Amino acid sequence: MTTGVHGPTRARIEAKTLRTDRWWVSPLTTFVVFFAFVVYATIRAFQGSHYYSKPYLSPFYSPCLGDCVKGSSDFGQPFHWWPLSAALLVLIFPLGFRLTCYYYRKAYFRGFWLSPPACAVAEPHKAYTGETRLPLILNNIHRYFWYAAVVIALVLTYDAILAFGPAEGESSGIHMGLGTVVFLVNVVLIWLYTLSCHSCRHIVGGKLRHFSKHPVRYRMWTWVSKQNERHALYAWLSLFSVALADLYVLLLASGTFSDPRFF
Repeated sequence: MTTGVHGPTRARIEAKTLRTDRWWVSPLTTFVVFFAFVVYATIRAFQGSHYYSKPYLSPFYSPCLGDCVKGSSDFGQPFHWWPLSAALLVLIFPLGFRLTCYYYRKAYFRGFWLSPPACAVAEPHKAYTGETRLPLILNNIHRYFWYAAVVIALVLTYDAILAFGPAEGESSGIHMGLGTVVFLVNVVLIWLYTLSCHSCRHIVGGKLRHFSKHPVRYRMWTWVSKQNERHALYAWLSLFSVALADLYVLLLASGTFSDPRFF
């Protein structure tokens, strides 16, 4: 008998699935895209170089708190003794936020663990324990990672403001290049993804008995609820934007590409 189809809590259906469409396209796409991002982010995180090209600091390394190159540490270097890449000091927080995100749970459950791979398709596992054991029980700390994600988003906002600064060899004042646009788009998508989070919705409007007594929080809750409908979209877009921002800095810092300056 096929595992997952004839389990005690499953319908007594002989076929593995009754779906005739290409249901496997979605989980396969998720697997390929996420795996490619994980490989790229891992390489960049351990590389420890080509992450700063004035005035742009890669979001993977922001804030740069370790032994960083000159000009990239806007908040000092309290972990200058850290022997590994400076990215490993900060990436754990945005990474933890994404991995415990409700949408990302659905995505990697289906794309990587096939639990289940699609609606009405049985999962190939003998048992299901949910999020009651390690490591999945750690998903319950998602709301705490949200607080850290807000701090990271604030730092990235500061980086976007600095992106209006002069590049190497330019005079002081306000300047704008293609990288400035890349950083602005990235930080907007990061904020949309962060603020559309289910935990944000609960923090803003949860545990209230009467919305009428809290009109400000009610308006905030209404706005977050509307954005929450697009949470999956923001999750994908911000994933691409943060990788693109890092790649852009990599190309600048390695001398492969020169930043076009508009003014």
